[in-house]
Amino acid sequence: MRLALGLSLTILLAAGHAAAASPIGLWRAKDGAQIRVATCGKGRLCGFIATPSPRLDPATGRPPVDKKNPDPAKRNRPLAGVEILIGMAPSGPGVWSGQLYNDDDGHTYTGKLKELGPTSIRIEGCAGALCGGQELTRLK
Repeated sequence: MRLALGLSLTILLAAGHAAAASPIGLWRAKDGAQIRVATCGKGRLCGFIATPSPRLDPATGRPPVDKKNPDPAKRNRPLAGVEILIGMAPSGPGVWSGQLYNDDDGHTYTGKLKELGPTSIRIEGCAGALCGGQELTRLK
């Protein structure tokens, strides 16, 4: 009886811990960039570049700018602060769907943010039939 009660409590605590996981916070990409995920109204999530990678543009020695943006007026804005996860709405348990801005090519794609656990998320995007993504690790 004690063993069954102990196992039940362990399962309940683990389930509660998983339910408490949230993608809101500061995350590190494999290249070292940091992304801040926050709420942005009506149950949606948005994500912003907190720290770009590299921190300095090798060509200029200055903080990188959004030079591939299709809008010429935005090409000189610093990458730090650029919104890259746009209007992500819940689309399933631990999954948000919306738009992803890719500063590498200046395009916006359909994408998803998936919770993998309390310390990792995956961001995925597709351009036509080509899809890709990466996992990020929680910093805060």
